[in-house]
Amino acid sequence: MLAVSELVDRLGVVSAIDEAVGPIKQRARGLSAGEFLVGVASAQMAGEDYLIGLDRRRADSAGAVLSPVPVAPSTTAATLARRFDTERWHRLESALAQVAGRVLQHVGQERRGRLLGPVTLDLDATEVEVYGSRKSGVAYNYKGQRAGRPHLASWAEAGIVLAVDLLAGDIDPRAGVVELFDRALAALDTAAPGHGRVRVRGDIGYFTKDLAGAVVAAGCDFAIGAIRNPATWRAAAAIPLRTGSPRTGCPGRRSRCVTTPLPAGLPGRGAWCAGCVTRQVRSRPIRVPGAVRPSPPSS
Repeated sequence: MLAVSELVDRLGVVSAIDEAVGPIKQRARGLSAGEFLVGVASAQMAGEDYLIGLDRRRADSAGAVLSPVPVAPSTTAATLARRFDTERWHRLESALAQVAGRVLQHVGQERRGRLLGPVTLDLDATEVEVYGSRKSGVAYNYKGQRAGRPHLASWAEAGIVLAVDLLAGDIDPRAGVVELFDRALAALDTAAPGHGRVRVRGDIGYFTKDLAGAVVAAGCDFAIGAIRNPATWRAAAAIPLRTGSPRTGCPGRRSRCVTTPLPAGLPGRGAWCAGCVTRQVRSRPIRVPGAVRPSPPSS
């Protein structure tokens, strides 16, 4: 924690957040926005998962000396957290991008060169199950869990989250993914000016022409998983078995690269080409739970 406190001080994390987010209270006393957020983060790094953990950190007199900032009581933290509206969260993303840029200035030349080469933006969402019926901003997901859904856009090579939305468990992340991508790209330009070409990566949950169009319009590349619907299966079955070319990075597998099918409306003309990579994989037979099995032979 002492090393973290020194890093927070040298990078000016608190002041960067305060300048971007602005005041979160009418009276200029107590914790600022930056101090509040850094205090919560330091408690999390010390192993706390809930707001009540902030009270445990405050009771630790030795830990309080090592902490980069004073830690708010749990009740105060709940009040301050409600004052972070959508606009303030977006400003916070800009502040953290500035801090990431300061970190990059202290990185060695070889490491910086690798980070500023081709840059990968990872899009992903996860489920966080919660308990209790009075929590707002959560909903039952497809698993029947009452959950929130953090939606992240991360700089893969650096391991830094550039933009994030907190969705309810029943919200499709594709609905706001274009805005999330735009904010992540702006944060990347702040954190790593002069970076290489951007590559956007997502699983089948982002199979939408809106995202593909936004990525191409921004001059980036993309790799998005295709939904295995009947139309996709029909197109894959129509590919001759011996056509296509072997792909690298898939030892023991035969892969084929084709330029169709593409979803309706997906950009596919101009100075770039969208293609669909299909792969043949030899699979071992598996025992399917609940499947009908032959009766054992009679003795």
